[in-house]
Amino acid sequence: MKKRKLGKTELEVSSIGLGCMGMSHGYGPASDKQEMIALIHKALDRGVTFFDTAEVYGLFVNEELVGDALAPLKGKVVIATKFGIQMINGKQMLDSKPERIRQSIEGSLKRLKVDTIDLYYQHRVDPSVPIEEVAGVIQDLIKEGKIKHWGLSEAGVETIRRAHSVHPLTAVQSEYSMMWRSPEDDLLPTLEELGIGFVPFSPLGKGFLTGTIKKDARFGSSDFRSIVPRFKPENIEANQVLVDLINKFAVEKDATPAQIALAWVLAQKPWIVPIPGTRKLERLEENLGAADIELSREELKDLNDALSKIEISGDRYPAEYANRVGK
Repeated sequence: MKKRKLGKTELEVSSIGLGCMGMSHGYGPASDKQEMIALIHKALDRGVTFFDTAEVYGLFVNEELVGDALAPLKGKVVIATKFGIQMINGKQMLDSKPERIRQSIEGSLKRLKVDTIDLYYQHRVDPSVPIEEVAGVIQDLIKEGKIKHWGLSEAGVETIRRAHSVHPLTAVQSEYSMMWRSPEDDLLPTLEELGIGFVPFSPLGKGFLTGTIKKDARFGSSDFRSIVPRFKPENIEANQVLVDLINKFAVEKDATPAQIALAWVLAQKPWIVPIPGTRKLERLEENLGAADIELSREELKDLNDALSKIEISGDRYPAEYANRVGK
């Protein structure tokens, strides 16, 4: 597995990481814990060194899974987790007050079975707490040896600049794929200017870019996609034109649609590290195969020209969630 550095830092990780959320949260009922530990070990065997989780995934359950799976590998892998979203009466609430951050870090250290968090993200910007105050707490936690690097998730560029001025950010995490290219407008240029790495989640469009989701797809109530406008039947049907485009390139490159979608993300910048998630070994192997696919400058241009002519139908978040991003 090839390696990449996140931004101008010395944090080196596998060029494709593993998003672990879906193993226990967000995409239907949680999978068997021992099976998911085995899958994480398979990822390790194939060179993955970058694993992503969060306090709120399954409310602690996903961190515990990752901690149990990676406990014997302290110092050999990079674990990213997140603070700033609390579950209160079954609803997600933003809370990045200093005392809450300190409670969160202690819980995450215990569940992950580590002495230091490699990469600690603010999961969503809390408008009630100045980002400078959050950055100050993080700076203290770094001095205390509890965090090595920090980042923001789904933050706006002005917040990124303000946070970075207090203590340099190592990475920013946001959605990015052929289906959601908004980061190209302001976010990517800002990260390049500041020397911050980019970690795209949902680089496969929450599964859509694999070509396996058709208009008759139905999602259970515990599957986040059941409330996402993009996955309404009419939008799934309208967006098949994107899948058709990816399929065409996949055939030409003797690859799968998922591999083309990931190779496209990787080709944008050398400091981008996508974190596709999966529960299946065959999908894991397929995704990691994208690291070996090279898209030429001409192929990228052809892809981007074709993508620019496609208008994606359906928002990526319902309004409640959309209101929390880009702050």
